[in-house]
Amino acid sequence: MARRVIYVIGSCAFAYLLSIAVLVRGAASVELRSGTLELDPSKTQIEFRLPGSLHTTHGTFKLERGTIIGDQATGKAGGSIVVDARSGDTGIGARDNEMRESVLEAQRYPEITFDPQHFTVELRGGGQFQATMQGVLRLQGGSHDVTLTAQGQLVGDKLTATAHFSVPYVDWGLKDPSVLFLTVAKQVDIDIATAGDVVWTHQPSRSSDK
Repeated sequence: MARRVIYVIGSCAFAYLLSIAVLVRGAASVELRSGTLELDPSKTQIEFRLPGSLHTTHGTFKLERGTIIGDQATGKAGGSIVVDARSGDTGIGARDNEMRESVLEAQRYPEITFDPQHFTVELRGGGQFQATMQGVLRLQGGSHDVTLTAQGQLVGDKLTATAHFSVPYVDWGLKDPSVLFLTVAKQVDIDIATAGDVVWTHQPSRSSDK
């Protein structure tokens, strides 16, 4: 169950990190009222760590596709991010098969999605920013409200962004996978890093229409 939380938050966080590119650009330019970002799966890293009494489990997941839309004027966000539930990889085949089949039920639920809904952005010097994104995570027929924070830099159309956070999966009501003395932490550590080019949708502001 812990790995399911790892995956869910990892996919959600990645969606958030790339969405903020649109949002920051919109906040920085009065001429840009909205932006659309097509996510590039080759420019993402979603990594997780689950500490345990004997060892720490490391793994990754992959983005399948994603489009993010941000509106500076209203603070609304839209689009959808899709992560392949079958892509979970810890480097150990038996463990990965168990994660995909028993935990994620990837054959029945091959996709996990994150739908961004609203954002706020704090701009800093040199294109630096910190942003907060609210959205809905959809997993195996259930929906979960999620709020994430990240930081990065946007220079022209070049974006770099990172985030680190922990997920208290036991508090979420998921099963603790610890067995007797083989215990694991009650929270999962997530690290996200992304860099890439952004394609913008420009619309003139009201002031420029006059």
